[in-house]
Amino acid sequence: MKTSLNFFLFVFFALIFASCTKNAQVVAPATSTNSNELLSYNTATAPAIDGTVDAIWSEAKLVNLTAVVPDPGNGLFSGYIGDMYTGTLRSMYDATSIYFLAEIKDNSKNIKSAPWYFDPVTKLWARESTSKRFDANGVLTRDGFGEDKFSMLWNIDNSTSKFSAQTCYASCHVFTPYLNYAVTPAAMASNAGSGNHYTNGANEKIDMWWLHPNRGFAFGKMDDNYQDWAGGPQVTSLVGGNGNGRHFDDLVPTTPSTTWPFRPGYTADATQGSITNTQNLKLDGTGTTVAVPKWIIPNSTADFIKSTDTIAGGAAKIITAISSEGLLTYDGGSLDPKTGTDYQRLGTAATSPIGAKCIPGNLVTPVLLGRADISLGVVYTGTSWIYEFKRALKTADVLKQDVNFSDLADYPFGVAFWNSNNNQHAIQPGLLLKFQK
Repeated sequence: MKTSLNFFLFVFFALIFASCTKNAQVVAPATSTNSNELLSYNTATAPAIDGTVDAIWSEAKLVNLTAVVPDPGNGLFSGYIGDMYTGTLRSMYDATSIYFLAEIKDNSKNIKSAPWYFDPVTKLWARESTSKRFDANGVLTRDGFGEDKFSMLWNIDNSTSKFSAQTCYASCHVFTPYLNYAVTPAAMASNAGSGNHYTNGANEKIDMWWLHPNRGFAFGKMDDNYQDWAGGPQVTSLVGGNGNGRHFDDLVPTTPSTTWPFRPGYTADATQGSITNTQNLKLDGTGTTVAVPKWIIPNSTADFIKSTDTIAGGAAKIITAISSEGLLTYDGGSLDPKTGTDYQRLGTAATSPIGAKCIPGNLVTPVLLGRADISLGVVYTGTSWIYEFKRALKTADVLKQDVNFSDLADYPFGVAFWNSNNNQHAIQPGLLLKFQK
C-alpha cells in the first residue's frame, strides 16, 4: 500500500570516526534563496572534498532546507513525528563532476551505532537501541544510539513517472495492512514495525545517495544505492516489509524465488558497508549462551572499528570467552567491565550517556565499485555537520542505476536527515536542481 505521508528511506545498518572537528569554516556568506531551486554554479575551480568550506563555495547560491519527520500512519516514527531539522545546500559543477555542500544544524555529534555496554546488575553485555524507546504511556525510557545521516533521491533517466511531482514520496510505501500468508487461512495483518521502498513499474528506477558519517570518516565515500519495483505489487503488497526495492549499486535481478510469492532474487553483494560486531558465547565456556561483542580494540574510545583493523596483526582482537561475571577474554589479555564505569551506562535516566570505552556495535567496511561513485568529506563543527561530496556528471554505470547529469537538464530531488537514530528521519521533498549555463 502507498501513502502520501510515507517515509523516505528505511534501512538496517550504521557506524563512524572519532576526532575530526574543524571550527575554522568561515567564508564569505553565499547568497541564499528560499525557493525550492538549487542552482549549481559553473566553476573553473573545484573545491577540495574534505569538509572544509573553501572560499569558492561563496559563489554558489544556497537553498535553505527545513526537513520534518512525517507520520507514515503505522507507528514506525512514534516519538519523532514533527521533529524539524534545518540546514543549507549548495552545488557547483565543472566539465566532469558535480559538487555538493550540505550544512546541517545539529548541537550533538551522534556517531555511535548500537554500542555495547555492560550491565552490572544482570552481569551481561547488551547493545543500545538505535531508536528511542517508550513505555506503554509514551514516556521516553531510553534515548537512541544511532547516527546522524543524510540522503538524497534522484530520478534515473526520468523513468519514474511520479517523481517530478512527488520526489521522495514517489517510492514511499507503508505495508499496513498486508496479507499475511504465514497463517492459515491467510489474513490481513498490521505491519507497524516495517516498511520499504519500491517503484511503480518494472522500468522505473530511483538513484539513492546515502551518507553514513562513520564510513565517510573512515573511507571517504557515500553509499550509492538504487530502488526498483521489487517484483511489483503482486509481491510487495503480500510480503510486508520483505517487499524491498532498495538495493546496492551493481546488484541486478536474478532468477525469482522458487517459492510463493516468487519475489525476484538479486545477485549477492560482497562489499557490505557494515558488519554487526556480535557473536554468541557460553558463560564460563559451558553455561548459558549469551550475546557478546566479537571484536574489541583494547582501551579504545573510538566510535567504530575499521574492518582493516581486524586482519592478522591488526589493532582489533577477537573475544574468545566470557565469564559469568562479565569478564571478556581475548588474545593477549582480558577486560573486566566492573573495574570503573568505562564500559557501563553512566546513570539510570533515559538520556544518560555511556562510558567512554563502550565497545562499538559495528565494524565499518569500505564500499567498492558502483557503490563508491561518490567521494565524501565530513566535519562536525560542534554546532553543525558539514557534508561535502562529489560525483562524476556521468558515471561508468551501464546498469541504469545512476542518475546521469551530463545533459545539464533540470533534476527534481529530495533530501532526508537522521538525528541519532538509524530509521526515523525527516524529509524535504519537492527540490529541483538546475545548472548555471
